[in-house]
Amino acid sequence: MSKMAGNKSYTIVEYFGGDSGYRCGYCKNDEGNFSHGMWSHTMTVQDYQDLIDRGWRRSGKYVYKPKMNKTCCPQYTIRCHALKFQPSKSHKKVLKKISKFISKGELPNGPDDGEPMDSVCDQAGPREPSNGGPSEVQRAAITDLQKELPECPATTEAHNEAAGGAPADSVTPTKDPQSVAAERPTVGAPRAGMGADPGRPLCRKAKDLRKERRLQKEQNRQQSEGDASIVSPTPLNPAQTTQPKPLEDFINESLPDNAPHRLEVRLVPVNFEDPRFTASYQQSVALYARYQMAIHGDDPSECSESEFRRFLCDSPLEAEHSPDGPEAGYGSFHQQYLLDGRIVAVGVIDILPMCVSSVYFYYHPDFASLSLGSYSALREIAFTRQLQKQSPKLSFYYLGFYIHSCPKMRYKGQYRPSDLLCPETYAWVSIEHCIPQLENSPYARFNQDPDAGDARVLKEVGRALVLYRRAVMPYAAYSRKRKGSSDEAEVQQYADLVGQDCAERILLYRA
Repeated sequence: MSKMAGNKSYTIVEYFGGDSGYRCGYCKNDEGNFSHGMWSHTMTVQDYQDLIDRGWRRSGKYVYKPKMNKTCCPQYTIRCHALKFQPSKSHKKVLKKISKFISKGELPNGPDDGEPMDSVCDQAGPREPSNGGPSEVQRAAITDLQKELPECPATTEAHNEAAGGAPADSVTPTKDPQSVAAERPTVGAPRAGMGADPGRPLCRKAKDLRKERRLQKEQNRQQSEGDASIVSPTPLNPAQTTQPKPLEDFINESLPDNAPHRLEVRLVPVNFEDPRFTASYQQSVALYARYQMAIHGDDPSECSESEFRRFLCDSPLEAEHSPDGPEAGYGSFHQQYLLDGRIVAVGVIDILPMCVSSVYFYYHPDFASLSLGSYSALREIAFTRQLQKQSPKLSFYYLGFYIHSCPKMRYKGQYRPSDLLCPETYAWVSIEHCIPQLENSPYARFNQDPDAGDARVLKEVGRALVLYRRAVMPYAAYSRKRKGSSDEAEVQQYADLVGQDCAERILLYRA
């Protein structure tokens, strides 16, 4: 991590634009995938949190943002409200399948439920930075010239919100009623066909109603026969009978002492100086190659050790710890699934200030029938809930991109309640409100307020920070030094995409 005066950490990126089309990994269009991209030499977790809240996503050290109104398969950032999540019937089926396998050793027949994990490696590949750039950036003894930066108010950080409240660094406009519709219940009667009627009693399960009717019928029969010694059954309490079983209870279901298998989930930081990571590295590499060849049909050359390292180990995020953060700290991690001491699956995740962000998941093909992709998502939601107890503002689980135009990628919408990111205002909108629009068009503006805009829209490109000849300066100062720089259109485009706040914090490398 590059340190500045006052021991402040900085993100350093090189921007590449996004004019050329690439092969789409979803619809296989040879030139239909358009995205903006930048190479991140190093990045703070807060900067990456703010970037993914503007539609960016990383693949190794390459950070990209789909051109939503141009790309063939628009990719919408999706997040799940981990604290409010309740497993669906299909999720419970997956959890029971795992439990049955561990306790009885029975492996289901047939394929899994067909829920592929992100094929990020099929997307627009990372473009290498300009020659000489990275080495100079990495060894730069940076001189702080920020005194040339005009006086500006401090960036608002997300450290003061209460647990469960709307994050202060969210791009959702504070007073936009559409963007918060999914966050709070409406008062009064709902519209016809929308939601429950608050004037009516709570819904009851059919089997509970049948049971209560049988008891009542039996009681009436006994009373008619004059049997006064029978004690009337206690009426069922709806709150007791309809209380859902939490996700953790399914995951931590007690297993017999003589269970034939033992499953352990271990969190390991992506750090070649960590003995747990290095000890399991070769096993992880072999498992990744086996998965890619069997599940995605890759050639051995496409899933080599160097590709594994570039794609799933080289992360721009540096490990950070905070007094009010999770015990494991922030950064990039591998969640290893060990069956009887052997790694059978690995979930690659980033732990950020507001969320756990899923990067990739791979598993041993012999266990495909266990629906491990779905199981890992449920485990990661439970893990997010666990971290939230340590860091109250960390309450979301980001599943990457939701792609409605690709039916096999719609499964991410099953983890609810969830939101999609509006590609124009960067407000979060409940997925239930988004899907009808996506049924009509692959691209949609979800925010229905016509007056709403980007809360962090670029206002002054001259305040964007650049790194030039090992010195940090605002773009306005850099332009004066270059005496009319010809890259203003490129810097303007970059700053528009990252937003004013990030543009004033992130260092844009200039050769």
